[in-house]
Amino acid sequence: MAVSEGRCLVLTGGASGIGRGILEMAVAQGYRVGVLDLAGPALEAVASEFAGAGVQVAATDITDEAAVEEAFSALGAAFGAPWGVINCAGIGQNTPFAETTVAQFRRILDVNVIGSFLVARAAAARMKGGVIVNITSVSGIQGSTGRAAYGTSKGAVNTLTRILATELAPQGIRVNAIAPGPVETPMAARWHDEATRRTWVSRVPMGRYGTVEEIAAMALTLIDDRISGYVNGQVIAVDGGFSSAGLMEAD
Repeated sequence: MAVSEGRCLVLTGGASGIGRGILEMAVAQGYRVGVLDLAGPALEAVASEFAGAGVQVAATDITDEAAVEEAFSALGAAFGAPWGVINCAGIGQNTPFAETTVAQFRRILDVNVIGSFLVARAAAARMKGGVIVNITSVSGIQGSTGRAAYGTSKGAVNTLTRILATELAPQGIRVNAIAPGPVETPMAARWHDEATRRTWVSRVPMGRYGTVEEIAAMALTLIDDRISGYVNGQVIAVDGGFSSAGLMEAD
């Protein structure tokens, strides 16, 4: 029996970007997956394309406490207690600190931090052992320009990860985070013009953007307790060396 057989994952933000990549890889590995995302064409496409593949969708605003609890109850009725939870839903922007409005800052914190908290809390109340993985960002590790709200939110989730790892370990629940560097996603396509892309590539020792598949593979590695069963409370940068680089030779 594959380790994934019969196990359920709950995945937020699974209708696009990194979340969609995790969904595709998890289904290929035999997991049953509950996808929480905002209602819309992307989530409808997931429901259609993965019909019969052990995938359930729940249109959910993860900042809404009651909606998160309702979604977990519905998925629990369909799949039972989740083994793994991957918090991938998030929003961001690239705005200088002085130009960031309070409304923008609050909205990003609400989705990225409060949403991750609500999902983790709902999950932990139902899990019988297992793993929570939070998708954060190198912007929560490094002081990158234009990331006052986004970087702060991801840094907060990194800290939340460590706290949850400590508090939930006695329940047999491991909690880790993945901090991607630049990844080829729809969000990157919106944010990154050619000048931005050149800057990122020049600062990443491997000289390229990551792929959605590389992030998905790390997420499912952390979910698999045969491989990572003693990994807990870690923020793992999957960034081509960006966050650890020092002086680099110029081209």
